[in-house]
Amino acid sequence: MAAPVAEHRADPLAGPRWLRVLLIGLAIAIMALLVVLPLAMVLVSAFAKGLGVWWAALVEPDAVAALKLTLVTAAIVIPLNAFFGILTAWALTRFMFPGKRVLLALIDVPFAVSPVVAGLCLVLLFGSHGWFAPWLAAHDWKIIFARPAIVLATLFITFPFVARELIPLMQQQGSDEELAARSLGAGAWTMFRRVTLPNIKWGLLYGVLLCSARAMGEFGAVSVVSGHIRGLTNTLPLHIEILYNEFNATAAFAAASLLAGLALVTLVLKFWLEARHSDALAQSHRRH
Repeated sequence: MAAPVAEHRADPLAGPRWLRVLLIGLAIAIMALLVVLPLAMVLVSAFAKGLGVWWAALVEPDAVAALKLTLVTAAIVIPLNAFFGILTAWALTRFMFPGKRVLLALIDVPFAVSPVVAGLCLVLLFGSHGWFAPWLAAHDWKIIFARPAIVLATLFITFPFVARELIPLMQQQGSDEELAARSLGAGAWTMFRRVTLPNIKWGLLYGVLLCSARAMGEFGAVSVVSGHIRGLTNTLPLHIEILYNEFNATAAFAAASLLAGLALVTLVLKFWLEARHSDALAQSHRRH
């Protein structure tokens, strides 16, 4: 006797075909209008007067100084945020303590507060009339309108990215493997290096990637605390703003194309990390 043919059941959440086509087309149109077209126009404007003009705008001393400051700031902020993010995620997912919910909420403050407000908070703390002004003056340290303020502002704005990637990941994984490692005699550092870090490495890399993208593109908080000193405290986004305000559109778009290029590299790395993370999850499911 032949086996009964299984009845084909449509996905109840799929909806009618015309609705799917409409929503997909609308999403593509919005992304093309708001993301792809502006980026394309930046690139077209950057190379409108030729490759030589574009290159000359990038090797100009102020542009080189702005690029160096942007990369140096990112190089300082990213490792610090990775370190603090791991510590914060570890504390929130492995320990119970009073004020845990408050700490979890405070992590999201940089997401909720305007970057301009964050910059003003740093001015109130480290400015010439700020809380720490007498101590800074006594030690001849300058924070505001100098490079340390740029690092602090960028550090504040980008702090949540690594922690927010790691917290749900570590909550989902639990602590069973770590407890097993400790019960077998592994020390804290050995447990972290051989158990915890391999388990969170893709989430950590993804958080670092998001942190680096935001660090290189941060404008609001850095604009408040930098002082806009050419060649000294202008990052690449601030340099672009100054060029555009001076009606030097070609140089502004050339610098913007460099920033857009860094963003595209970040996007490619994001896709690669997502693919590797998906493969790692699939292999883990097959093992279990």
